[in-house]
Amino acid sequence: MSETRILIACEESQAVTIEFRKLGFTAFSCDTQDCSGGHPEWHIKGDVLSIIDDDWDFMAVFPPCTYLSNVGNGWLNEERYGEAAKIRKQKRIEAFIFFMMLWHSGIKHICIENPVGYVNSHFRKPDQIIHPYQFGDNEMKKTCLWLKGLPLLKITHPENPVPEPKGYYKKGKRKGKAIYWSDYHSKSKDRAELRSKTFPGIAKAMAQQWGAYLKGVTC
Repeated sequence: MSETRILIACEESQAVTIEFRKLGFTAFSCDTQDCSGGHPEWHIKGDVLSIIDDDWDFMAVFPPCTYLSNVGNGWLNEERYGEAAKIRKQKRIEAFIFFMMLWHSGIKHICIENPVGYVNSHFRKPDQIIHPYQFGDNEMKKTCLWLKGLPLLKITHPENPVPEPKGYYKKGKRKGKAIYWSDYHSKSKDRAELRSKTFPGIAKAMAQQWGAYLKGVTC
């Protein structure tokens, strides 16, 4: 029986990689940054596109959402932000091209994660939308999954209620709107890193459920 090779791309935290390793899979994280998960021996530092053809059986990707998320749409107003808005639009196109290159790679089993945004309207709707609280973590964060050759994730904690919000907006266009995970960290100096990390329950579900599926189709 040949080994099942797992690639977790754009993942410096190694959250999903570690869960697959716990189950005995040959799993590697890949990111342009050093890993923070404590296992550099399982980390490939560099551009994922340079290794994407190296006979992987499964790939999960967590591409940066800075330019793809709808949250940043307000910064695209050229009348207000001028050249900065034009640059941001170009970076959005580049981020979308990166997403599509990953999607159209030769890897048979793929999951790409991102928030609601440009991909939804310029590629297609996601196969599944999940929240951390559905997998045991008491947080609300809408997470879209585009899947190829994979089943939908089964909710592990269907009994969990929707978490209480962190608070409510007090003024502006969002006055009265609930503040959850993503908005709560919007002003943090580490917000990009905090908002990109995979919650433990989701990471575990991905490894356990898709790991079992892969064993069934690759063995």
